[in-house]
Amino acid sequence: MIGCKCLYWNNLREFPPLKEPETFSLPASLPQWPSGQGFASRRINLGELEVAEITTFDFVWRYISPRDNNKSVSFYKPNNIPENFHCLGHYCHSDSNLLRGFVLVAREVVAKSLAKPLDYTLVWSSNDLSEEPQRRGCGYFWLPQPPRGYKPMGFVVTTSPSKPESDQVRCVRADLTDECEAYRVIITAISDSLSVPLFIWKTRPSDRGMWGRGVSVGTFNCGTRSPEEEEDIVSINNIACLKNNDSSLHAMPNLDQIHALIRHYGPTVYFHPDEAYLPSSVSWFFKNGAVLCSSDSNFQEPVDENGSNLPHGGTNDKQFWIDLPRNDEQRSKFLMRGDLESSKLYVHVKPAFGGTFTDLAFWIFCPFNGPATLKLGLVNLPLAKTGQHVCDWEHFTLRISNFSGELYAVYFSQHSGGEWIEAQDLEFVGGSNKPVVYSSKHGHASFGRSGMYLQGSDLLGIGIRNDTARSDLFVDSSSRYEIVAAEYLGGAVVEPPWLGYMREWGPKIVYGSRTEIERLNERLPWRLRCWVDAVLRKLPVELSGEEGPTGPKEKNNWFGDERW
Repeated sequence: MIGCKCLYWNNLREFPPLKEPETFSLPASLPQWPSGQGFASRRINLGELEVAEITTFDFVWRYISPRDNNKSVSFYKPNNIPENFHCLGHYCHSDSNLLRGFVLVAREVVAKSLAKPLDYTLVWSSNDLSEEPQRRGCGYFWLPQPPRGYKPMGFVVTTSPSKPESDQVRCVRADLTDECEAYRVIITAISDSLSVPLFIWKTRPSDRGMWGRGVSVGTFNCGTRSPEEEEDIVSINNIACLKNNDSSLHAMPNLDQIHALIRHYGPTVYFHPDEAYLPSSVSWFFKNGAVLCSSDSNFQEPVDENGSNLPHGGTNDKQFWIDLPRNDEQRSKFLMRGDLESSKLYVHVKPAFGGTFTDLAFWIFCPFNGPATLKLGLVNLPLAKTGQHVCDWEHFTLRISNFSGELYAVYFSQHSGGEWIEAQDLEFVGGSNKPVVYSSKHGHASFGRSGMYLQGSDLLGIGIRNDTARSDLFVDSSSRYEIVAAEYLGGAVVEPPWLGYMREWGPKIVYGSRTEIERLNERLPWRLRCWVDAVLRKLPVELSGEEGPTGPKEKNNWFGDERW
């Protein structure tokens, strides 16, 4: 249970305790995961430190915006801390969301890995809010001052102007820490009654991706200057993250556990009911006529079913690309339509946040990407060629806690960008823990909800439509998948030959979108024609032309973190 015990005093009168916030839990209970060394064991060894994940809290203080009483954030300290473990900092949560989060607590494996702070510095307090002492009590934000050679992991929040006791938190030896960055503002406390503003950020490791060793502690960062005013946001108040110095990454799932995770969480991917360009398996595409082309105009060779004759390794030197057969129009149209029955999701398993999380990146292959539809206010104009290209690789990523095996968030890749959506905002397949993924019509971008998403200017209603809807065209990745890579497992996963093909999966495309739109413009009412220039300026860059699409291993997120 989450404790919300807070006493408010006004002339020695006790106010009623705050209402306990609603918490989020996944729709279904977690299964018993297959046995393994450290996955879902609730504790992770980082070398000279052992950490445990705390997801239950005691309430400390709440900030309510004077400008909008419906906007508030609450601050918590971890409770039920295991014996010999120590708090590293407090947790902040926006009250607009159901309460769900974590902070790490730490235990020494090697002596002198942790140290009590020597002192605390008051960074901010709310006692200049005229109504605070009478209404809610004051909040005080304290930065631990570590001994030399140690770093603080987070702030301590109190409702008293007295400094916290030295044993409230621990600082961590500097060589066991990594750089941390503030990246998302949780709340900005600015009002006429505040002489000093407050900015609260979430934190994350600066070094992320598959090889990153930074570990997120789950604490927050705060300051009295806007992020835009900081030249180096990474170093605000010197808050650090932990570092995993255990090269074995013992908390990462083994192969049996990976299969169990996919069976439990594997999303269902729904395609638009009018989708004409469906996915297929890579082998279906190869054995039904895909050809390897070269800058030598006379070279064209059928691709083996498993891609074994594709150039392997190296870099994208633009000397080779995969294409549809040029001399067989009927077969080209057949290949372009894909084959839903053969399709599957290709899964890349990799560490995140120093091996305290697992990322399951699901890649889906479509032989062809269809033309786009341009939206001009209330007018929709199907484009003949702009946006279409041979071969399309899209993906979405599940981020799973290695402390518990619980799903935390899903990343939806959308053309040249994307977004993380936390579990509480996902749509799930009836009562299960399997998220729903919607693939946009023709473009195959991934979204968490059905509807129309505009790639361009929502304000002007101008851009490229991304339409999503549920239909009978779908792929259940919990049963139709193939694990193609998990580098941390050594040779346990054998990568298919086609995965090592680092060149382009399609020819270079020049769309000539300006010419196409100008032709369409001649058919528009004269009142709309003045919008043409604005449309051309706001169209995504890739819609004017692009190099042939590359495969999964050529994408930045294969080794790096997803864009946030």
